[in-house]
Amino acid sequence: QVQLVESGGGLVQAGGSLRLSCAASGSIFSRSVMGWYRQAPGKQREFVALITSSGTTNCADSVKGRFTISRDNAKNTVNLQMNSLKPEDTAVYYCRSVIGPNLYWGQGTQVTVSS
Repeated sequence: QVQLVESGGGLVQAGGSLRLSCAASGSIFSRSVMGWYRQAPGKQREFVALITSSGTTNCADSVKGRFTISRDNAKNTVNLQMNSLKPEDTAVYYCRSVIGPNLYWGQGTQVTVSS
């Protein structure tokens, strides 16, 4: 069983920055594919960014050039650096871990960007 705990959300003005972190339990974190997803009110959850066990990253077109995902296997954490935030980035952000056939989600952290 893997537990994921997100932190770092909050209220920020448009153009500002936030850094989200996700702390994972378990000893097999380094083998997992870690990702960030978000869900705005009334919308479906959508992909934001992911990072593989080898460090390969991918992100949604809507956040390219603004968001950066990284991981620290020694600390079992994955981070999402969010710059140049826009009001449309407002959502609950969820951390996700995929290890083999198993999928885990965190409880989410709210990010609100004011105009």
